[in-house]
Amino acid sequence: MPRQAINSPQAPAAIGTYSQAIRAGGAVYLSGQLPLDPATGQLVQGDMRAHVRQVFANLAAVAAAAGTTLDSAAKVTVFLTDLGHFSIVNEVMAEFFTQPYPARAAIGVASLPRGAAVEADAILVP
Repeated sequence: MPRQAINSPQAPAAIGTYSQAIRAGGAVYLSGQLPLDPATGQLVQGDMRAHVRQVFANLAAVAAAAGTTLDSAAKVTVFLTDLGHFSIVNEVMAEFFTQPYPARAAIGVASLPRGAAVEADAILVP
């Protein structure tokens, strides 16, 4: 089955050799999103909650370009430079997902691109 690239102008443009998402085999694989403002390509201003919210807003924009929503997410992976922010991720995810919530992993990492403190990706099964 051929792969189809999915892109949204409502999410930050790719900053490397990847697509915002790929549709393959009935699933949509969303690339990791940083808390970048789609209009400026810069990290959003504000606290950690604002950064996590922007990450999920970016993922939601790419999901919309694929013709679906984050409620079709089967799996989400969140990368944090400080696992102390885990509770904020839980709070913000409740704004973007409804039950049954997707499977999820939260991984502590030493650093992320552009100096971000959070990144997330997802696998959607529309």
